[in-house]
Amino acid sequence: MEITIIQAILVFVVAFIMGIDQFSFLESLYQPIVTCPIIGAILGNFELGVVVGGSYQLIQIGSMPIGGAQPPNAILGGIMATVFAASLGMEATPEGVGAALGLAIPFAVFGQYAVTLTFTIMSGMMAKADQCAENADVKGIRNINFMEMAILGTLFGLLAVAGLYGGSALGQTLQNFSFQFSWVMAGLDAAGGAMKFVGFAILMKVMMSNEMWGFLLAGFAMALLCSANATTSGATLILCAFVGAAIAIYDFSINTKIKANAGAGNMGGDSDGI
Repeated sequence: MEITIIQAILVFVVAFIMGIDQFSFLESLYQPIVTCPIIGAILGNFELGVVVGGSYQLIQIGSMPIGGAQPPNAILGGIMATVFAASLGMEATPEGVGAALGLAIPFAVFGQYAVTLTFTIMSGMMAKADQCAENADVKGIRNINFMEMAILGTLFGLLAVAGLYGGSALGQTLQNFSFQFSWVMAGLDAAGGAMKFVGFAILMKVMMSNEMWGFLLAGFAMALLCSANATTSGATLILCAFVGAAIAIYDFSINTKIKANAGAGNMGGDSDGI
């Protein structure tokens, strides 16, 4: 796959913006489900980008920074997964992108290093930021933030462009390698598929509480029933989402009424039969 200068510039701009968004804009633009389709469109295969983004989002769904510890970066991992999928000529199916997901993990680690390097550099500027805050120097604080954004965005952009050219150059080599050593690519495919379940398991470990298990099992049963029915199998995810949203809305409204009644001092009595 040949890369034009326009494509390289667009990938740099996307990676620059997404790198800043992850820690500064906080609009969730950096999530793979957003980034990968954009990169896929730049590379001429939007549908493949959507499939890769959905698969890689499941891997990253439970990854979150804790203190100074940074997980493998979702931005570079998603970009490179899309690049490898396009370079290898994979079909836009979940089964066809497993190997690309496995190949992208080392680049996600590079993104992790870029974040750690930026934070290390900017840690020396915190004393200056404190001085600006004491002096009510809004411009100084703004410039420090702009500096951090520029460093992080540039690092992400350069790594993304380097990975773009490197991944494209490796595309034909990897294709030939896959023909000669199909068991290696099969292993990468299996690893990429397993990582999606690992990501969701990490999320459940963080968020899951005892009272939520009933909803999980009910949703699992509903998904199985919908997918087994030919008339509903194509809309299984949407149907489960609607039922989940209905339960959430009902639970929120009930809890809101309970809190409102408790705050008003209405604790029940003979008049309402309690």
